[in-house]
Amino acid sequence: MTTWRKSSHSGGGQDCVEVGRGVGIRDSKAPATHLPLSRTAWTVFLRTLKRR
Repeated sequence: MTTWRKSSHSGGGQDCVEVGRGVGIRDSKAPATHLPLSRTAWTVFLRTLKRR
């Protein structure tokens, strides 16, 4: 079973992004589906965000 974590930038709102380690990302309003990401893709995604 995957533990999903809500983005700290989501605050207390309903429009949230969640991350499942080793699984991917999902919208908290549609938890039955998710976007699978490899470890490499996740690392590239985070590095890209940090550069902005």
